[in-house]
Amino acid sequence: MVIHRVRPGTVCRPIAIFLVAWIGGWLFHSVHGFAATPGQGSVLPGVQLNLGTSQSPQSVASTLQIILLLTVLSIAPAILVLMTSFTRIVVVLSFVRNALSLQQSPPNQVLIGLALFMTLFIMQPTLQAANRDALQPYLRGQISQQVALQRAEDPFKEFMAKHTRQQDLQLFLAYRNLPEPKANNPDTIPMSAMVPAFTISELKTAFQIGFMIYLPFLVIDLVVATTLMSMGMMMLPPVMISLPFKILLFVMVDGWYLVVKSLLAGYS
Repeated sequence: MVIHRVRPGTVCRPIAIFLVAWIGGWLFHSVHGFAATPGQGSVLPGVQLNLGTSQSPQSVASTLQIILLLTVLSIAPAILVLMTSFTRIVVVLSFVRNALSLQQSPPNQVLIGLALFMTLFIMQPTLQAANRDALQPYLRGQISQQVALQRAEDPFKEFMAKHTRQQDLQLFLAYRNLPEPKANNPDTIPMSAMVPAFTISELKTAFQIGFMIYLPFLVIDLVVATTLMSMGMMMLPPVMISLPFKILLFVMVDGWYLVVKSLLAGYS
């Protein structure tokens, strides 16, 4: 009995050619059937964009409103990160994960999602004030666009001024030779100085909270490393042994509850 060895390419190649030909023929007949209509020419769909004049001022105003909306949406990530509590929350949650020596647990999507919803919860009074005083009157045509933007800034300025250190704010005001704001009057502070001052204040607070989170887990790492060295087990990574104890401690003290509670208390 003679056994012929068949190379894999001699079998797969005709099958691949047949599949390519069948798919190409199906696409050709589908496009041809869609384009060829009895008694008509080509009916392929198309998109046309025309720029012209308008006789109605209302249509121009609607176009400007759409452009303004797209502009606001393009800078929405910067507004979310730099003018809300998002920065402090996401930095503290990252410190928690690093202190536990966990690389991808919880994943970044979970931490960012939790930070987003906590930010929405904390910023809800501010957003409600901006919606009540600026957005709704503007949509009803009671105020102009400039007045609406100024009214929308006021709740955010009040929130940021409440959580901004005077030293950080004075740094940016002195650089531009701007006068110091009056007591309990953040409306006179320009946004160009308020936003960076608020951001570095939030970063400092987040690092302070992260340092306090690191301390108990650092003690566990030191105890485990000292124990392994005394036993002569120098080749065994201390992180591998300390990780279960860190997780056990974090679960026993209900760590996520304490972290979230401290974050919420910082904005109360």
